[in-house]
Amino acid sequence: MTQQVPSTEPELAGVRNFRDVGGLPTVDGRRVRHGVLFRSGHLAHATPEDAAFLDTLGLHTIFDFRNAADQRLEGPDVELRGVRNVNLPLSDPADGSEFWKMVRDGEIDELRAILDDGKGAGRMIRSYRKIIKERTAVHSRVLHALAEDSVPALMHCAAGKDRAGLSVAVTLLALGVEREAIAADYLKSNARHRRYKVRRSGSSSSAYSPEVMELLSPLFDARAEYLAAAFDTIEETWGGVDAYLEQGLGITPEIRERLRERLLD
Repeated sequence: MTQQVPSTEPELAGVRNFRDVGGLPTVDGRRVRHGVLFRSGHLAHATPEDAAFLDTLGLHTIFDFRNAADQRLEGPDVELRGVRNVNLPLSDPADGSEFWKMVRDGEIDELRAILDDGKGAGRMIRSYRKIIKERTAVHSRVLHALAEDSVPALMHCAAGKDRAGLSVAVTLLALGVEREAIAADYLKSNARHRRYKVRRSGSSSSAYSPEVMELLSPLFDARAEYLAAAFDTIEETWGGVDAYLEQGLGITPEIRERLRERLLD
């Protein structure tokens, strides 16, 4: 009999893509506990009502995977009482800053040159592969923190889709969650009410054009092929999830068991 999973996805006015990851099934028949692992977009625009709701979650740690360029664009997270904020950038602070200026200014010729004919999707796949291969220290730190004392935890980046999506996926792999369930949770970021809102420059009428939005769609979509590229990178580089966790991230079987005790029913 399928377990009924309660919804913990309130209508937050200033925080996109918020949800509880609880309820996802593991390969050995357990489920992720509700109220211990949350994901979202950035908290910089959280309203007082949003902050009041987040206060009720009893969060121990917020993992912010944004870089300095993101934080300059969007602002710092709102402060929540008694919550530890840990900033672990999953991309270089300078990476993409000129690109996002082109987006905000609607520079159509430049955007065509770097995004059309499948180049946008290729950019995303390369980014996912790079994060898995090169940011093992960040993912290791997150998993060690969760095993020690950092739950309930909220993971976010800017949109809550890519960097946070990968970090949530890595955490779920360590817990033994079914791959199909990890992918299904990842793809929830495509819902209209969850998608990232782009701040555009008011100086460019073309910034709102259908062509610009079409060019940008690979960057704003959560696509199964992106997550599959991350999983393929784990297989190609380490030979499997167990080796990735133990050799790549330094997560021993004992640490995995502590994670499971903290995060699974």
